[in-house]
Amino acid sequence: MAQLIKLHDYVSRYQQDIFVYPSRYVRLKQKQWQGLKMAWENEPPSGNENILSGMNQAGKKKQDFLQKMKKVFIKRKELEQEMEDLGKKESEDEELEVSEIPSNIQTEIELKQYYLDRLLPFQLKWASSTLMERSFPDQSFFRDGNLRYFLQRFPDTFLVMYKPVFLLRNAPVEGESILITPTAAWCITFLEDETDAVYIGSKEHFWNKKTGNQEVKLLNPLLALDRTEKIVQHLFNDLDIDMPVFKAILSRNGYIDYSFPPYGIQFIDKRNYPEWFQSMRSLSSPLKHVQLKGAQALLAHCLTTSVRRAEWRTDG
Repeated sequence: MAQLIKLHDYVSRYQQDIFVYPSRYVRLKQKQWQGLKMAWENEPPSGNENILSGMNQAGKKKQDFLQKMKKVFIKRKELEQEMEDLGKKESEDEELEVSEIPSNIQTEIELKQYYLDRLLPFQLKWASSTLMERSFPDQSFFRDGNLRYFLQRFPDTFLVMYKPVFLLRNAPVEGESILITPTAAWCITFLEDETDAVYIGSKEHFWNKKTGNQEVKLLNPLLALDRTEKIVQHLFNDLDIDMPVFKAILSRNGYIDYSFPPYGIQFIDKRNYPEWFQSMRSLSSPLKHVQLKGAQALLAHCLTTSVRRAEWRTDG
């Protein structure tokens, strides 16, 4: 599950120390998953218990199961111990709460999806609050399918900046989403409306979209994508960060036609999406120093809108 290091203009704890939080997130996630899986594997079977085993045996199973469930939760003392090296007490804000496992989960695949869905609010919490500050994310992000796609379909070593707002020369500039992998930075925009829509690209200010017998115009998506790529490349060059920057338009359910596409842009549609996606998913490289350095450079130039915790609590 990729890590959400920046969401729009909200405060992010990854901005505090990008060299610490990614690895901590991986540890916490793995620890929670192992506890959840253990609890699920030891859950008493339903409907086929032997009545002759008696109430004592059933009671013992229930007690054992409850003991296993305790491992699903991150204990306050364990969190405080892990954070001592950072000198922080963020235990309340970094608890990953997983409720009792639904009885309808029958396979490990279903359990993984349940876990990923429960992990999403936790990630949004990390991407909108710190120990001292908090932002108030729009509720639409909790239902955003593209954001969910980035976070649930890519490895833990991928760092996501979703619709970041850069602050350049004291002016805010909205960017497209950025996926920072161990080997490259991808500036990505989605072009997905109706299924099997055909997007006809050109250098003009508008593109055409064909759906059946209908044809409509839409703003050229390369305009915003080029702007984002230039920002990323400029910041990388200033700090001598040796990492390639790619830009891509992603249409998982449609087609992109461009007779003479400009250099440096990748069109990923229904025809080549499976191959691209598999190549991204199979990237097994661990987090790299240059990757974190690149993320740090981008985060340092992002706009952040937040309030201090004390002020928020007083107003509430």
